[in-house]
Amino acid sequence: MQKSYFLLLTVAVLSFSSASGQVLNKLRQKVENTADKAIDKALEDKKKNESTSSSTNTSSSDTDNSGNNSRRKAQNKSGGMVTTPPDVNQNLTDAETSYKSGKYGEARYAVQQAMLGVEMEIGQDILKSLPETVSGLKKDESADQVTSTGWGWAGLTIQRLYKNDDDKELTVIVANNSAWMSSVNLYLTNGAYSQTNGGEQKWKQVKVKGHRAVMEFDESSGYKLSVPIGQSSLIVYEGINFATEQEMLAAAGAIDIDGIKKKLGEQ
Repeated sequence: MQKSYFLLLTVAVLSFSSASGQVLNKLRQKVENTADKAIDKALEDKKKNESTSSSTNTSSSDTDNSGNNSRRKAQNKSGGMVTTPPDVNQNLTDAETSYKSGKYGEARYAVQQAMLGVEMEIGQDILKSLPETVSGLKKDESADQVTSTGWGWAGLTIQRLYKNDDDKELTVIVANNSAWMSSVNLYLTNGAYSQTNGGEQKWKQVKVKGHRAVMEFDESSGYKLSVPIGQSSLIVYEGINFATEQEMLAAAGAIDIDGIKKKLGEQ
């Protein structure tokens, strides 16, 4: 008796489920059809609006170009961004925490940021150590630059500009640049390498405060003096409107090369 009752109940449930399923399918189909129509209508309205907007913009542009009813675009007066080097101590703490948690990607990123912070601080320290004036040229503090990739001095560049009102300029660049180093070392290690071009001397080996260097001259860009200060770093001086090479060498001598070398940790 119980089995028969259970069978009847099962059949009833299945029948109800089947009927309900059919009803649900019909309802779902109606909803989908309604939704499709709504979407199509929305797309049509959007196309019409875009077309109207395009026509309006074109008309407005034509009006502006013709000089009638012209509108001026507001000029940006925002203050810009403040230069903030990464917090070295915080990034080291984050690196340790991430490493212990097995988040090696985060740990690696934090270490890189810490290294970047160290390099930025070294760069600012070197800029502060440079003289206020060189050969009568005043520093242009607004042109000071410190850039770095954050990978163990690779790509670290520090730049200071000195100038006067007579278009005389001296740019001092402290850099870790493999391409520059290779070029300078080529000159320094090949003493017999030709130093003339068409009978006119274009470069020569010189010394600046006891450091071997390469001096170059170009009619359009002026003097360039490259001084290696270790295995990977060098100081480059670029002088515009200097009267003689002696004047250029005197200007380069105003920079504390050994002090910069020490700050960079070069041997």
